[in-house]
Amino acid sequence: MEHTLYEYSLGIALVLMLFFAVYFLTAKTPGRPIYANYVRSRRLMGVALLALSANYSVHLFGGLRFLYPDAAIQMNLSTYFLAYWLFSAALTSLLDRFYLTRQRFVRHILYWLVFTALSGVILIVLPKGTAQHVGLLLMALWLLAYGVYLSRRLILTYRRAVRLFDDTHSEHIAAYIRWMSVFTWWAVIYGVSCGLLTFLPDRYVFLWILSSIPFYIYLYCSYMNYLLFYEQVESILEKEVPMEQEAPCPSAEEVPDDTPTYHAYIELKLIAWLDTNSYTRPGLTIEELAAALGTNRTYLSAYIKATYRVTFREWVAGLRIGYAKQMLMQHPEMTVSAISEASGFLSLSYFTRIFTEKEGCTPSKWRKSEAAKG
Repeated sequence: MEHTLYEYSLGIALVLMLFFAVYFLTAKTPGRPIYANYVRSRRLMGVALLALSANYSVHLFGGLRFLYPDAAIQMNLSTYFLAYWLFSAALTSLLDRFYLTRQRFVRHILYWLVFTALSGVILIVLPKGTAQHVGLLLMALWLLAYGVYLSRRLILTYRRAVRLFDDTHSEHIAAYIRWMSVFTWWAVIYGVSCGLLTFLPDRYVFLWILSSIPFYIYLYCSYMNYLLFYEQVESILEKEVPMEQEAPCPSAEEVPDDTPTYHAYIELKLIAWLDTNSYTRPGLTIEELAAALGTNRTYLSAYIKATYRVTFREWVAGLRIGYAKQMLMQHPEMTVSAISEASGFLSLSYFTRIFTEKEGCTPSKWRKSEAAKG
């Protein structure tokens, strides 16, 4: 392999990772207590990037892969195992602030130490040849299984958070955390590549290193952008019990068909509330609606799921779309953007997407077609 190409790619990636690591560890955030979890998550991510930067530095300045390939293999396996845990802990704790306990942290650090020790035993004690290759393959499979386990935990946490947002808030709050889902799936693919890197022919290593650059840039930009929405997301999550203690909430399809006695009361109150078009107020939450109806969030959520078979957000969006359709017909002088805002949508793009999903065409085309019919 051309060493210069390999060294250039390592140097580029190393500079970026060090920059991102320093930012994650030292960048300022608002001093309010609500940001404490964000700072903790970002610092964990910074430590993960520092660990990877140390790995890259040793390979770049020490030529470890060419001079001591066995040591390079052990360092890669150990570093990636630790990075898996730090990455997953940083993201999971953003959505579940009760996740990162001292006991869990110590347990996974012990896993890492055991993994590192076993990989060292395989490389030092086992004779070179088939036995060592099999041992390394088993360690790589362990690394892959560990990464899948952590990713699964993060994905489940993400889905719980999305369900919580959709069940309690009229706005599309889940859009603010979608980057975590994208990053997790990307990390799974990238993590598999980390394991395969140990066995990758030398002449292709620089391609893998360069491909990691967009991965870290996306992570950096996502954390920066998330700071704009973090307070709104965290304020909703703070009201919830720890996810591991939370009783599973049924989905709209799982709600039984029997009608509880309180449904009649809610339906009666809801008719009067709907007449006021109060659902067009941006930022409406299920707690606020429950208070206005004289009931509680649990009963109201169960009523909406049993009656309409949708989440609170989807139900409110449907009401707003109906209101927008009336406005489109009754006020031809108003722009689609103005009608979107008057209907309670905070984003024209979100309004257009939801409208198109429900009606099969954009608001502008729907208005023209309805006008032509009239």
